[in-house]
This record gives sequence, structure tokens and C-alpha cells, in this order.
Amino acid sequence: MDLTTLPTQLSDYTDPYTETNTAMPASNSNNERQEPAADNSQAVTIGPNTIILAQALTDAAISWRIHNCKISKKTMTQELPMLFLYHYDSLDDAVKQAHPLTPVLLAQFNTPMTADAAANIIGITSDLLASPWHVKIIGSLVVFSEALQLAVRLHWTNTGKSTQQIYTKSAEEAVIAAFKDWQFFGRIDVLYKNDKQALVSIDEDSASNEPLLTIHASTDYQFLPAPHTLGVIAKLEADKSELPWFETAILERLE
Repeated sequence: MDLTTLPTQLSDYTDPYTETNTAMPASNSNNERQEPAADNSQAVTIGPNTIILAQALTDAAISWRIHNCKISKKTMTQELPMLFLYHYDSLDDAVKQAHPLTPVLLAQFNTPMTADAAANIIGITSDLLASPWHVKIIGSLVVFSEALQLAVRLHWTNTGKSTQQIYTKSAEEAVIAAFKDWQFFGRIDVLYKNDKQALVSIDEDSASNEPLLTIHASTDYQFLPAPHTLGVIAKLEADKSELPWFETAILERLE
């Protein structure tokens, strides 16, 4: 199995994470004693050697490797229907002038159809219409660190829509264009085998007093709950330009 090895060094996680919320006493009005506002939060403390999942995945100093990068679903076609307005908009200006919009054409604007059907309605030959490539590629990869005994399975795609419409001559050019803005999405699974060092995930948007999730050592992958998954993906997306090994592995798989 091919591995993409990163020339980076391991760093220790020694940043403590402490979050406190101290309630302010309520103001005293009309000389009546009022009870202070209730404080339902609890201080959250992380040990100095604890690994924080999102921070670890975006730390370029850790020697990460990419493994098992694969495509699970691929749509690449020029045959899918699209709204008539997109067909019409793709016409050259000269063709539009020769075939201006009429009430009949306007009535078709939001109707999905093939390029041949659109050409029929306009009254032109189909070769005058540019047919985009409809691109949707979904895949997954595993990023792992032998030193941390941590592996994380992530999913990636070129678009969150059903397909991305790309106007290029070849399918190869369409794929390259589609993956200029690829993204992480979907579920995350974590495999952690180090029972000597704690691993946690932090739900920074949690409204509860338990934003921490402890990921225990196991020989099996563990599903990361949705709130934590969203936080990890947001962190990966924010730092993606500084983590080029992900894009390198994905683009190599697409070739």
C-alpha cells in the first residue's frame, strides 16, 4: 500500500485548556436582596499531555501520513439534464440575438432538460449549445501518526451539491477545475491505540457544561459524534492551505 510520508517532526501537546464561567451577582433593587444568577457551567481542564484531536490534525509539526486514499463514488458525464436557463445562458451572444427570449422560452426557464431538448425548443442545432461536465466525486482517506498511534478517517468531495457543472473541453480538465475548491465533509472515524496518553475532542459550540469528549484507546474505529465532527471539519477547512499533504494525496488519486 502506498503511503504519502510527510517530512515533519512530532511535537508534544502541552497546552492546557481551561474554560471557566463565573456568574455575576444580580443587582440589588429597591433594597430587596436578590439571589445571584445560577451558574450551571463547570470549569473544564485538560491535562498538559492530553492530545486535542482538531489541534493535532492541523499541526504541521506532526509526522502525518496519508493512507488508503480512495474514490467511493464518481459522476462524470455531459448527459445530465439542467435548467433551461443555463442552456440558454451558455449560448454565444450572436445566437441569442438571432433567437431572443420569447414568452414560450421564458416559460421553460426552470425546466430541467438535456442539451438536445433545449436546442429543439430554441430552434437551433445542439452543437451550438455548450454542454458542461457534471462532476461529483466522493472519496475518503486515512491520516495517521505512528508516534501518536492515532488514525483518522476523513471524507472529501468537490461539491456539496448533486453535481458541479464545469465548462471544459475534456473530462480531465473538468476534474482539475472541480477540485480547485474541494472540501472535507461527512462522518469522521477515529482509531486510537495509545492507552498511555489521553485523547479528547472539544465541542467549542456546546451549550452544555460538558464540551469534552474523551476518545478511549481501542483496536476499532470509533464514530465521532456530529457536533465534534463539525468542529474538526471547520478546523481542517480553516487550515487546509497549510496542510498540503491532503490535497496532494487526493489529486494523485484522481489522476
